[in-house]
Amino acid sequence: MPSHPPPPKLPPLAAVRVFEAAARHQNFTRAAEELGMTQAAVSYQIRLLEDRVGAPLFLRQPRQVVLTAIGQRLAGPVGKALSDIGTVFRDICEENQTVLTISSLQTMAITWLSPRLAQFQMENPQFAVRVRTSQHLVDFTTEAVDLAVRYGPGSWPGVTAEKLFDCHYAPLCSPELREQLQLREPADLLRAPLLSADEGAWKDWFADLGLDMPRPGGRTMSLEMQAMSVQAAMRGHGVAMAVPELFAYDIAAGRLVYAVEHVVRDAWAYWIVYPTERQRERKIRLFRDWILTEARAAQMTLPVMASSRGLTHPSP
Repeated sequence: MPSHPPPPKLPPLAAVRVFEAAARHQNFTRAAEELGMTQAAVSYQIRLLEDRVGAPLFLRQPRQVVLTAIGQRLAGPVGKALSDIGTVFRDICEENQTVLTISSLQTMAITWLSPRLAQFQMENPQFAVRVRTSQHLVDFTTEAVDLAVRYGPGSWPGVTAEKLFDCHYAPLCSPELREQLQLREPADLLRAPLLSADEGAWKDWFADLGLDMPRPGGRTMSLEMQAMSVQAAMRGHGVAMAVPELFAYDIAAGRLVYAVEHVVRDAWAYWIVYPTERQRERKIRLFRDWILTEARAAQMTLPVMASSRGLTHPSP
């Protein structure tokens, strides 16, 4: 392994702070008042620093002190260094109090969170809200994230997870395509163009109704994100297997309809997740309360056919 040079031996920070104040005021008494110390304590700290340097830093005069040449060399860099440290800590503290960073999967962020987030911002204008999309599980100990919206079983170590809503899968399409293809019964989908037909949710949906999954034909498209499949479905390019809870606004507006009115429940759900040790922080509490209220208000009545076998889509 490569050898690293030893770290520089720094003087005590307390003595450096005292020197900076005394150099700025040119007076030990005023430095003591600023720092909440006695004048004797200031003199002691200055002597410690002078012993470390091996030379006087101040010329003591009856009513003031004056920096020596060595003291002048130290005063500028020390003052700037302490100013920089103070600025960094002030900026970090201010950002931690006023910036709210949320991590979410892309489809959830695009279709469910972002259309609602403006309301939270209006109710809480003191926060600058940032949404980061990511496919990986956020590590709260190393990443600058306050809360995360996660899809999964709800059991993650070291965090508090509260369920937003259960997930279901259903075939969604445009109303025009449903009428054009006369989609009424599950078997009608066997002749419809299915978007991302290689997904397991399609197989589970058909199996729940006692049907075999059709083999993909030449008219299929495979799209990486659920949001992409639904966008294609709204433009009449096929039927997407998607989570209707994520597209409630489009369903309510009539841009999307159930190609066949039947849903299959997913084994996983969406959760709001945050570090347990930060649960009392004001911004954590405000966002947690708001998003749980939004999730309750967005609950949907979902269709299930009588012929359902009650299967659950087994998430990976």
